[in-house]
Amino acid sequence: MMYFDTHTHLTDERFDADRDALLSSLPHHGLALALDVACALGDFPKTLALTQAYPWIYGAYGVHPHYAAEAPDGYLEEVSSALRYPKAKALGEIGLDYHYDFAPRETQRRVFAEQLALAQSLGFPVVLHIREAFGDCMDILRAYRNGLCGVMHCFSGSAEIARECVDLGLYVAFGGAVTFKNAHKPIEAAAYVPLDRLLLETDCPYMTPVPHRGERNDPSFIPFIAQAVAQARGMDAEELMQATLRNGKQLFQIP
Repeated sequence: MMYFDTHTHLTDERFDADRDALLSSLPHHGLALALDVACALGDFPKTLALTQAYPWIYGAYGVHPHYAAEAPDGYLEEVSSALRYPKAKALGEIGLDYHYDFAPRETQRRVFAEQLALAQSLGFPVVLHIREAFGDCMDILRAYRNGLCGVMHCFSGSAEIARECVDLGLYVAFGGAVTFKNAHKPIEAAAYVPLDRLLLETDCPYMTPVPHRGERNDPSFIPFIAQAVAQARGMDAEELMQATLRNGKQLFQIP
């Protein structure tokens, strides 16, 4: 029952008290691989250090839409440099967040497009964060569809949007939201996405799945997410975890 948690934030301060003990225990729970995602320039060294300390942790580096307004001149050079780190596997997470609007929307769109162009020029997949912004997001992705590769992280859209994402060449990842009460749209989308384009993630320490709501999330909770997705698809959860492990290794080019 080995699995790949394709989106973690293991450098988050909520893990400071017991990070090493937790990470040392995770392979015993079935975790084969994890992608740790650095969302701001200042977080890049922390994720790099994790990838150096644990052979099964890989890194993604990018400027999250929350921090788009803080991106300094030359930030793309810093992102590009991070993607030369050993075990760097994706540019992200990047995208649009119109729920919180921590950065002006025009700035979010510009920084998103600039990082998409960088990913394409370097041949890296992207990790996409889209919240309440699917209209603008899809317009930008269509403009960069040639060579587009990556994953819709923590997907919250409809089955119709999932279909277009797959048509654009993207994978679709599901997290704890599929276990929530009244999670109709995520469940419908999870049932639709072709098995070879499906990924699992925790987004830990956020988005903790049922039955652990209210607790800190961590990669050991992937089986609860897998069970909900597998039930929606009418398949075995272990088979699903094996398939998503293969998919993640293929997307992120991990031997």
